[in-house]
Amino acid sequence: MYKSEFFVYEQGKPYSVCIRNYTKDDFDGLIEIQSECFPPPFPSDLWWNKEQLANHVELFPEGALCVSVDGNLAGSLTGLRVNFDPAHPDHTWEDVTDNGYIRNHLPDGNSLYIVDISVRPNYRKLGLGKLMMQAMYHVVIEKGIDRLVGGGRMPGYHKEASSMTPEQYLEKVMAGELKDPVITFLLRCGRVPVAVVKDYLEDEESGNYAVIMEWKNPFKNEGVPGNGI
Repeated sequence: MYKSEFFVYEQGKPYSVCIRNYTKDDFDGLIEIQSECFPPPFPSDLWWNKEQLANHVELFPEGALCVSVDGNLAGSLTGLRVNFDPAHPDHTWEDVTDNGYIRNHLPDGNSLYIVDISVRPNYRKLGLGKLMMQAMYHVVIEKGIDRLVGGGRMPGYHKEASSMTPEQYLEKVMAGELKDPVITFLLRCGRVPVAVVKDYLEDEESGNYAVIMEWKNPFKNEGVPGNGI
């Protein structure tokens, strides 16, 4: 099981941080975090429920991480294992995650798929999302999984949709000409775009599009020019 304790600093002030696997005792707090991260008009029935969370800790506890700051629950990151083929990236969030219930988790799946990442708004300046993502990279390496992958929303796209395609929007974000709250964050975490997919999730801000983004296990990245293989 995973547990890492350390300090982060914001404006010179230290905060005690712990990243660990979440358990049944955390369920109420995790649902509260979802309500803060996805307020109305986001439908409340899409927040975590206790049956989903119970599946996370039973079926793939290594993929159920949370972060606390000074003892207060501040965020979570959830994943499952699937078989993912980058040559055929089209899928929906509902299908690949079993609508968040992860009953389709494959213990020997070649990829760790990110179901959700959430950080309380009041704690977002501490870089907790990136720290949890890095912790999940440790899981990928420890278990010898090929990659970490997931779909990134494009919540800034609706502002530009009348003048460019989602692919063009992604190009401008990657060039630094535009900044997207999610895609820019994932790029900073080391994730690399694989493809833009449509109808990934009912998401008006993103036009229902998402960018499938991966992080390859550097210890299993074979056949890349210049790596000595």
